[in-house]
Amino acid sequence: MAGNSRRPGAVRRPGSKKGATVGSGGRGRRALEGKGPTPKAEDREYHVAHQRKKAAERRAATQRSGSPRRGGAPGAPETIAGRNSVVEALRHEVPTVALYVAHRVDADDRVREALRLAADRGLPVLEASRAELDRLTDGAVHQGLALQVPPYEYADADGLLEAARAAGEVPLLVALDGVTDPRNLGAVVRSAAAFGGHGVVVPERRAAGMTASAWKTSAGAAARVPVARVTNLTRALQGYQRAGCFVVGLDAGGDTPLPQVPVADGPVVLVVGAEGAGLSRLVRETCDVVARIPMSGATESLNAGVAAGIALYEIARHRDRG
Repeated sequence: MAGNSRRPGAVRRPGSKKGATVGSGGRGRRALEGKGPTPKAEDREYHVAHQRKKAAERRAATQRSGSPRRGGAPGAPETIAGRNSVVEALRHEVPTVALYVAHRVDADDRVREALRLAADRGLPVLEASRAELDRLTDGAVHQGLALQVPPYEYADADGLLEAARAAGEVPLLVALDGVTDPRNLGAVVRSAAAFGGHGVVVPERRAAGMTASAWKTSAGAAARVPVARVTNLTRALQGYQRAGCFVVGLDAGGDTPLPQVPVADGPVVLVVGAEGAGLSRLVRETCDVVARIPMSGATESLNAGVAAGIALYEIARHRDRG
């Protein structure tokens, strides 16, 4: 209608920013196109599942290398996270700096036991926020409890022999070659304590160290049997040979059955390799004899903790009989 054409606002003014639109040129269609499947929660950097995944990967790397979680550097403090882990560490009297408890944590039986054990040992109990515990535990699932463990003080490798001879005893040492599971290291320390061993020697690289997990598995034996760390295991074994020790390698493919090794009554260094891989080439060539544990063909190999326990028992039995 003619009257409507003159109504204010009915006609677009010339020069207006918004002109007539013929088409979107395909822009609308592209905007409506899908962007592919939604990434998993653990693959989205901002998601808590991604943070937990990265923390789990760091913990797995820690177990393989045997180095502490915080910073990954030798000599750094280690943090135990989670209610069950904290309680187990306190039960086994793992050396501890302090117990951290989240502010207004829900107290269940494990929390109460952790507080009681910490009080019995006179440990500092520090209250922390959830954010502080997340930072302290490197994003691990801590459930409101964390335990800070001091770095383990390794013994001097040469001092192990000196201490045994000073006590008037025939030295018996265990060296681990390529054993990366801290629980195997703890089991070896426990067996060494049970059968008269004077120390355990581990390499610095590609080997388990004395973490809280190793200490727990040792069931307190780590307080009695020193563990030494060496830069080069082959050179350390050669040094023990020059000091009068007989180096016995333990390997499933060994030439001599363990009960037939004739020198168990003298100074002995028992070398145990990793399950499956066995002894490395240079270490094997350095050994005076490579022995095997007689067993049925159905079992191909034993883990380092079990193999070391059997061999140490056999050496102790031979010494007692002699």
